[in-house]
Amino acid sequence: MRQKDASGLSAPSSGAFRRGRAGASRRMRSQTQAWPAEASTAITCFTRGLDLRKETEDVLCPANCPLWQFYVFGDGIYASLSSICGAAIHRGVITNAGGAVRVQTLPGQENYPAVNANGIQSQVLTRWASSFSVTRSKNTVLEAVGRSVSTARPSTGKRPKKPLDKKAGNKDCKADIAFLIDGSYNIGQRRFNLQKNFVGKVAVMLGIGTEGPHVGVVQASEHPKIEFYLKNFTAAKEVLFAIKELGFRGGNSNTGKALKHTAQKFFSLENGARKGIPKIIVVFLDGWPSDDIEEAGIVAREFGVNVFIVSVAKPTTEELGMVQDIGFVDKAVCRNNGFFSYQMPTWFGTTKYVKPLVQKLCSHEQMLCSKTCYNSVNIGFLIDGSSSVGESNFRLVLEFISNVAKAFEISDIGSKIAAVQFTYDQRTEFSFTDYTTKEKVLSAIRNIRYMSGGTATGDAISFTTRNVFGPMKDGPNKNFLLVLTDGQSYDDVRGPAAAAQKAGITVFSVGIAWAPLDDLKDMASEPRESHTFFTREFTGLEQMVPDIIRGICKDFLDSKQ
Repeated sequence: MRQKDASGLSAPSSGAFRRGRAGASRRMRSQTQAWPAEASTAITCFTRGLDLRKETEDVLCPANCPLWQFYVFGDGIYASLSSICGAAIHRGVITNAGGAVRVQTLPGQENYPAVNANGIQSQVLTRWASSFSVTRSKNTVLEAVGRSVSTARPSTGKRPKKPLDKKAGNKDCKADIAFLIDGSYNIGQRRFNLQKNFVGKVAVMLGIGTEGPHVGVVQASEHPKIEFYLKNFTAAKEVLFAIKELGFRGGNSNTGKALKHTAQKFFSLENGARKGIPKIIVVFLDGWPSDDIEEAGIVAREFGVNVFIVSVAKPTTEELGMVQDIGFVDKAVCRNNGFFSYQMPTWFGTTKYVKPLVQKLCSHEQMLCSKTCYNSVNIGFLIDGSSSVGESNFRLVLEFISNVAKAFEISDIGSKIAAVQFTYDQRTEFSFTDYTTKEKVLSAIRNIRYMSGGTATGDAISFTTRNVFGPMKDGPNKNFLLVLTDGQSYDDVRGPAAAAQKAGITVFSVGIAWAPLDDLKDMASEPRESHTFFTREFTGLEQMVPDIIRGICKDFLDSKQ
């Protein structure tokens, strides 16, 4: 009969103590004594650093562990998914005869090295969230006999390969994804392992890579625990290994608490979130949550996070009375349109559900909660390059354009910028698809060369509508055109501007110096007053930047109502 110690690890019964030559009374006393407070905790060959609960703990390794089965990562400082006993032998703290070891929990680090020592080849690991060190323990009250029940996943007998070099991954599926897995007593240990297998298959099919999707894992139970962040792994094999090593926590299924925590804390730039990339939380829920999930869904939407709910084993008719809110799925997801909810009847035979879920997660145009005015607009700048502008003022115009563009999250799946310069002729400086990073767009703006010539604004609007916005007409982003001019156009502007607006383009007119107010209003979208801007001097453009950005955002939000 085995008893549990405070750490949750199995400890040998009193009969597991070695007995000396003492008499019968002493033997009887050793069988009836309470567990000594100062005793080391007996662990198994495969107990890992992350299985311990104390910052410093004395443990007792058994004898005759199979050296070839040890998982050890690092040298001196070991990743917490390493076997404690394996690390202790590798470090020379004990031999394979077993013995007492003191384990000190340490912060995570990068680049755990591979070193062969004392018959154990440790493995390379790119990074891990926590570490530990091992030293000789002064506590030798116990010696291990036999083997305790393992708290870790049994070894498969296969040693992990070194992580692959970082690869680009699936560039067509750019997303930052948090898998919020169910670690409550609702799911239990067996189904928890099946859940891990399913999440691992999803992660592999996503095509994780430096330029593709990034993933992390949070475990929901009594209290949420971030298992690893987006920044920790960018190779599928590393992620798969990390998922397989996750331990079951137990407790109530406080999914709402975990969802809110993830939305608020997980997607920071420090933790690996990328600008302009959709943020997604995939919530796995076995049964129903123990707490309120509606408020957490609201918080997630406010943070621009797309929440998916993957529910397994929905509550039966008899169980509905135990559910706090039977509409919890609809209230938590990004949009109650069917796209963000996913149902599986059981954790068994889930392979056929992997691909449909991956297809949803890679449909960035459907990520409605990620769409803001900053990451979901196409802004075309139509720049007057006529002789009246002059070289120095033209530089001020380009500076104004750069300051507007800087406010937006430019990427191949986010906002896009284009620029056309006009006199009597038109020249596309760059189109919406030429540059997909903010740095490259700003560099392209700086490199625009002043044309000089006449002013045919109407023809330029028609040219831009047809050649620059035309290829984007079926895209997901809202289209905006900013016309900048300093004088009277030699042609009609009203007709071309009306055609542009009919094509779904919102037009802002920005006039400088001698630009006629009537022309500016004729070009601008309704209401004309809020889409028309004017300044006497080119230096006044700088003060317009915040109002232009606010105007774009207001139009964007109004279009979504």
